[in-house]
Amino acid sequence: MYWNEHFECMNREELKELQLMRLKKIVERVFFNVPFYRKKFQELGVEPADIKSLDDLRKLPFTTKQDLRDNYPFGMFTVPMSEIVRVHASSGTTGKPTVVGYTREDINTWAEVLARTLTCGGTTKNSVIQIAYGYGLFTGGLGIHYGAERVGASVIPMSAGNTKRQLMLMKDFGTNVLACTPSYALYLAETLEKMDWDRDKLKLKYGIFGAEPWSERMRQEIEKRLQISAIDIYGLSEVIGPGVASECQGKKGLHIFEDHFLPEIIDPVTGESLPFGEKGELVFTTLTKEGFPVIRYRTRDISIMTEEPCSCGRTHVRMSKVMGRTDDMMVIRGVNVFPTQVEAVLLEIGEIEPHYLLIVDRIGNLDSLEIQVELSSSMFSDKIKGLEDLERKIRSRIDSTLGISAKIKLVEPHSLPRSEGKAQRVIDRRKI
Repeated sequence: MYWNEHFECMNREELKELQLMRLKKIVERVFFNVPFYRKKFQELGVEPADIKSLDDLRKLPFTTKQDLRDNYPFGMFTVPMSEIVRVHASSGTTGKPTVVGYTREDINTWAEVLARTLTCGGTTKNSVIQIAYGYGLFTGGLGIHYGAERVGASVIPMSAGNTKRQLMLMKDFGTNVLACTPSYALYLAETLEKMDWDRDKLKLKYGIFGAEPWSERMRQEIEKRLQISAIDIYGLSEVIGPGVASECQGKKGLHIFEDHFLPEIIDPVTGESLPFGEKGELVFTTLTKEGFPVIRYRTRDISIMTEEPCSCGRTHVRMSKVMGRTDDMMVIRGVNVFPTQVEAVLLEIGEIEPHYLLIVDRIGNLDSLEIQVELSSSMFSDKIKGLEDLERKIRSRIDSTLGISAKIKLVEPHSLPRSEGKAQRVIDRRKI
């Protein structure tokens, strides 16, 4: 088993000393090599010498995705392109992508944190891991690939899509670890059921799922249908890619690899730091990145952090599963609504498939929310009275849980679009 016990189980006081030493170095690095950061620091009257404790992190400016776009493509790099051995870019749907660069040592660091991630998820040198994240500019495929090779596992670099072939090779090659988005894992399960294969023909044991928020109920659905242990992983290209944090088999939150990433939780409105146990926006400062370090990067992801000890022995703080994003949050008639909240309600009810679409519109001056939900095959053939009862049940549960009324539209099985990558859950037609 790949296990970096020295760092993953480090005494908290020792860890803080290491973090401070690395923070000082990274602040100096960006101040003297990135004009954007030097200008930001000077506007706040801050210099590298002012960082004397971890609390001084709060003196430093935030970095946003817009800052990265404004410095497109290479304005945030701290080294010349001759030292950059890999370039990735975000899969942003609007405007220019955010570009990230890696030195050779950055690639080594990335492989290290992903080896830890995969080990948390049950991967060993005896594993056969099928990677169904996209390869290319997206950080998922190649990131997981390098981590798997560091562990010593046998890697099947399938990339996303070609679902029937995925399942054929899964069976023929004896895949026991699957890495992909959770929504694609469900699509694989659905395709497997349609093909009427005996699940026992597969050797799958573990799933490494990330790149999109997913609920606890969705985990249960995946585990039941694929008969695996599914763990949540977390990362984003702006920080390093996948490998920032991972659940262990205890599944009580995701361990943040704090020797490489310094985490904070802030109030997304005021920017004020929040204590452990408070829900807010995740912010990360990279401590060891060479080519493209970031200072206090605002992820827009909503989570809670805890420093309570974990049964696995790792001492790094844990974050809850991402509850949504501040930029995915919909404000409908004054109520904050996250897609994952709707998903949790729908999966709790049962009798429906875990596929849904939220359509937000504005009629006159009033916002409307329509939730399209796929019926299970058994319910689709049910009597009209049963469907009306189910519709009322969903509407009532959404109203009581989210505090908002919604139109519920039950649609036939397999009618909503499927995704081989990140699932699209929201269509907002409002002109705001």
